[in-house]
Amino acid sequence: MIQTLRALNRKVALLVGFGLLACAAFVLTDIIMRRFGTSLGGTEEIAGYAMALATSWGMSYTLLELGHVRIDLVRTRFKTFGRALFDVFSMIVMTGVIITIAIKAWPVVAHSLTNGSRANTPLETPLVWVQFPWFAGWVWFAIMSTLTTLCALGLLLKRRHTETESIIGAFAEQDTLQ
Repeated sequence: MIQTLRALNRKVALLVGFGLLACAAFVLTDIIMRRFGTSLGGTEEIAGYAMALATSWGMSYTLLELGHVRIDLVRTRFKTFGRALFDVFSMIVMTGVIITIAIKAWPVVAHSLTNGSRANTPLETPLVWVQFPWFAGWVWFAIMSTLTTLCALGLLLKRRHTETESIIGAFAEQDTLQ
């Protein structure tokens, strides 16, 4: 199942990456146009939106590629079972935090939707256009984190500690396991 989630998140990451490339091309075009005395306008605003969306959607990819930062001061002193326990515990805590973020993000979107809120900028972007995809990225991350945690917990309960480490352990150890 983890391989399927990884493949799915790689596709999402590619879409997000193409979006960032399009944003960079937009900014570059605006910079070049400024040399000729004109501008597209709104590049800072659009770049900010792109970064917010890339962050919320990119978190799942980073999770499944074992790229999140960890502090393993205590964890590394244990054998495989102890490390797997620490890994599962950290995933449970992280999943709880991410679910909380996703839940707390909804009222932001709902408020903008209800009020028809617009950015206080020259573009006057309807905020729901940006906030809904941002919210969806957090929900996606919450789903991916929950599924990954359940897979890891299942492996831990089956006493497949090395496999548990391979799907949620530290990245450096992942390299040594293969």
